[in-house]
Amino acid sequence: MNARVEPQLLTQLSNRHLDALEEEAIFVLREVAGAFERPTLLFSGGKDSLVLLKCAEKAFGSGRLPYPLLMIDTGHNFPEVTAFRDHRARELGAELIVRSVEDSMKRGTVRLAHPGESRNVHQSVTLLEAIEEFRFDALIGGARRDEEKARAKERIFSHRDSFGQWQPKAQRPELWTLFNTRLQPGEHFRVFPISNWTELDVWQYIARERIELPSIYYAHQRQVVERKGLLVPVTELTPPREGETVVTRTVRFRTVGDITCTCPVASPAANAAEVVAETVTAEVSERGATRMDDKTSDASMEKRKKDGYF
Repeated sequence: MNARVEPQLLTQLSNRHLDALEEEAIFVLREVAGAFERPTLLFSGGKDSLVLLKCAEKAFGSGRLPYPLLMIDTGHNFPEVTAFRDHRARELGAELIVRSVEDSMKRGTVRLAHPGESRNVHQSVTLLEAIEEFRFDALIGGARRDEEKARAKERIFSHRDSFGQWQPKAQRPELWTLFNTRLQPGEHFRVFPISNWTELDVWQYIARERIELPSIYYAHQRQVVERKGLLVPVTELTPPREGETVVTRTVRFRTVGDITCTCPVASPAANAAEVVAETVTAEVSERGATRMDDKTSDASMEKRKKDGYF
């Protein structure tokens, strides 16, 4: 991530396409508001959900979101991100619903194989419980097709059956931006308005719109250990293993999630423009470079999505 981009290249980097991407996202957000009775916007406090929230502000006006925000909390999120999530929701005057994996564990619907197991995959259970509790019929998320192979198979309006499952071979056509939003009882949609955006598009939009982000998205000092080609942050949840050397590095996070499976990358980028410069030369996707849970197998994300994951 440290490859240098010549200044003249950045001046030639156009962001005019962002208008079309923003227009599409706003159209989809309004389509959801008009087509569904009980939609919600998945909001983690991460960069993609903050970009989505900015588009929602433009679609409906500041402080006038027609649906609540929903966060599925593993209990192991970075405190900088959850604090920013709460701050942004208060700033907008939006209703924020938080449902916790820990509560699912207390109910016995989530059982960890061992105390140190990542709770990330178990978010699916808590999410499906929240859908049943509030009878949500559409959940708007910030997923993008360039993140991972399974994401690329998904439509903007992704149908889920009455068990919350995703069937990649049963997705509905989306010709001429016409969306089939019909549902049977118990079914719902996951909707991805920024599906056609890339990581570079997101960062260019953040820079253009001056969107505020949690501080860990930019360069800071952090203790890490090197493990399987990743920089694993040293925390109470992710302590160093025997034989590993703890070092302090200048890092930033390309994506944020559960502490137990999210890693930073070495980077001096201190603002959005500098991140754009790094992203231009990135050779590994953000999930490939930072997510331990996606390295278990090539089909790990697809399996989780079929089980109800975001």
